[in-house]
Amino acid sequence: MGFVIPDVGLDHPNFGRAVTCSCRAAEEELSQARRLLQLSQLGALKDYTFDNFFPDGIGLPPAKQRNLKAAYERALTYAENPDGWLVLKGGYGCGKTHLAAAIANARIVEGQPVLFVNTPDLLDHLRATYGPASTSSYDERFEQVRSAPLLILDDLGTQNNTEWAQEKLYQIFNFRYNGRLPTVVTTNEGLEDIEIRIRSRMVDPSLVQIVTIQAPDFRGAGVNEDQSGLSMLHLHRDKTLSNFDLRERELPAAQSENLRRALDTAREFAESPKDWLVLNSAGYGNGKTHLAAAIANHVSNQGEPVLFVGVPELLDHLRATFNPASGVRYDKRFDEVKSAPLLILDDLGTESATAWAREKLYQLFNYRYNARLPTVITTATPLDEIDPRLATRMFDSSRCTFFLLEVPSYRGSVKAKRTSSRRK
Repeated sequence: MGFVIPDVGLDHPNFGRAVTCSCRAAEEELSQARRLLQLSQLGALKDYTFDNFFPDGIGLPPAKQRNLKAAYERALTYAENPDGWLVLKGGYGCGKTHLAAAIANARIVEGQPVLFVNTPDLLDHLRATYGPASTSSYDERFEQVRSAPLLILDDLGTQNNTEWAQEKLYQIFNFRYNGRLPTVVTTNEGLEDIEIRIRSRMVDPSLVQIVTIQAPDFRGAGVNEDQSGLSMLHLHRDKTLSNFDLRERELPAAQSENLRRALDTAREFAESPKDWLVLNSAGYGNGKTHLAAAIANHVSNQGEPVLFVGVPELLDHLRATFNPASGVRYDKRFDEVKSAPLLILDDLGTESATAWAREKLYQLFNYRYNARLPTVITTATPLDEIDPRLATRMFDSSRCTFFLLEVPSYRGSVKAKRTSSRRK
């Protein structure tokens, strides 16, 4: 009949109440698992398992191998015992979706209910319930999603962020947050770009594990990252720490010592890139770019990824993505820059200071500042002329080393003056 009266004492809350019998409960769980599987989008991803994931990547440097393997192990542990939330962040094609699908497939093998759905498609499913031909009501479909024993939302951030979409996602996240229901989210968005109500729940350390995957696109495996269309490092391959000229024979002792300290600072950063280094001077041609490129070459020669780009050229690349003929989307290009493991921005202050350019630079600086991503900046712009929003991050001594090169240009000015004086 499906219901029984439990044999319990008078003080038990179920005394005298009919409850679902164990056989009926098992049938309901199985039925729920089937309904969720029908909603899930694992069709093309049913073969994505932990067994066919490459935890060491393909041709990755050691640091990225360790990062990817740690992400793999975290996902595997979560699949064995889904508890709390797991957020997988990273660029396109880095393995986020494979790991999320592997979690889903592992749970299904164990006979456990799971709903795996792409975020934009989820919203389309909810909208479709308003159609006259829909076989499910909105309330029924929405309840299936928000109450799923394990919900896996793929590609959060790629949806069309209408007010309706934001509200539906917030309701789902809020319900699952309050109920502490197991949830996996994948995204290539920076956390600061996610709607604030959702973000506040995604960053709660008491519930959420955030794993950032640094591996490049698996579909582009084997491509040298220095070959990025943005990188200008190939133009500076001759600049190294060992051939940096301290100009001891032409400069006063104090200025030569200043250059020596600049070299020592650059060498220390290159050996262990951490936080920010700003190289500033009162003019051009005094060694800032050489030191920045030398850092980039040192890191690159260790097999680690680095992106070296001039600020004006960077903004040109971003503008070019708005051209219909561009082969690169703006969001992918911008994500490549702001998430670079080591970013070197040369010649800040020489760009066209339009409102759009200032806003893009602020977004870039703010992301890398909050994420504490290693960054080197060169600039000859006077300190009081730098955008205050950038300056507050560049001059934060807790996260940034600011070095002022107090030497004249390399371009022969000192030698020329001395030659002229001897002739007199």
